[in-house]
Amino acid sequence: MNTATVSRALADSPLVKTDTKARIQALAQEHGFRPNQMAKRLRTQRTGVVGVVVPLGHEKRQHLSDPFFMAMLGHLADALTENGYDIMLSRVIPNTPDWLEAVIGSGMLDGVLLIGQSDQFEAIERAAALYRPLVAWGSHWPEQAHCSVGTDNFAGGRMAGDRLVAGGARRVAFLGEVRTPEISQRHTGLCAALQSAGLAAPLQFDVHLASDVMEQEISAHIAKVGDAIDGIFAASDVIAMTTLRVLADRGVAVPGQIRVIGYDDIPLAAQTVPRLTTIRQDIATGAKAMVEALFARIGGEDAASVQMTPVLVGRDSA
Repeated sequence: MNTATVSRALADSPLVKTDTKARIQALAQEHGFRPNQMAKRLRTQRTGVVGVVVPLGHEKRQHLSDPFFMAMLGHLADALTENGYDIMLSRVIPNTPDWLEAVIGSGMLDGVLLIGQSDQFEAIERAAALYRPLVAWGSHWPEQAHCSVGTDNFAGGRMAGDRLVAGGARRVAFLGEVRTPEISQRHTGLCAALQSAGLAAPLQFDVHLASDVMEQEISAHIAKVGDAIDGIFAASDVIAMTTLRVLADRGVAVPGQIRVIGYDDIPLAAQTVPRLTTIRQDIATGAKAMVEALFARIGGEDAASVQMTPVLVGRDSA
């Protein structure tokens, strides 16, 4: 029996007859033989590793412990490891214009998944023009070069605005920075909903996603506007949940005095008091689509961007 047959059998190749394959695999198990993965990777020119990168150009203090990151990472890890890939996780502060080129040029990865575009859209575009196995979670813009998976954030923002207006809100605030494509589109959708209803544009207040400053910022914004608002659309569930706590501390009834809507529908959203009304991104389906697109690109095929439809999840806060 030649070396090629043994190698194929240990790799579970369909080119080897079933009985021959079973005999070889049994012998390997009996003698404790394991294939040399390093040699295999040298032969196939594959590392078996996918980089999962969180770029934080807009929010340098944000942590990987953020519930959205953890939910997305969990689904990505499941899909990758079930397909035999290892993961290299990186939280990157983009200090140089070529930070992404440095990641993909390391020679350690078969592909890269980005959890978010941050404010690094141009850097991602530049890298994607030369490196195909790259997929980002985030917004999709016409004519963009890189493959992205995400929800229609404009539609989600409009859903939130329509829900607030239908509930009686007439003076609305948006809590969240608008420097990133996703959050900017959510804000724009809210503006469109209010304009259609003949209402004034929303007040917009920057709120950082870093947990160590979020509560203080929201508290300051609420104190500033006082009773001048009766509706809040938060750029994320984490911001919305923190807002609920700030309002409770101030004795403001939700939804009686102020209606609050979040975005993401992370598992904790159903556990708040009151339970959070939010715009759902299907994180599990999105993660699966990202991995499928990446595998296609690793295999030399093309894969188009995916824009999922958001869903309004009506609960108690609005």
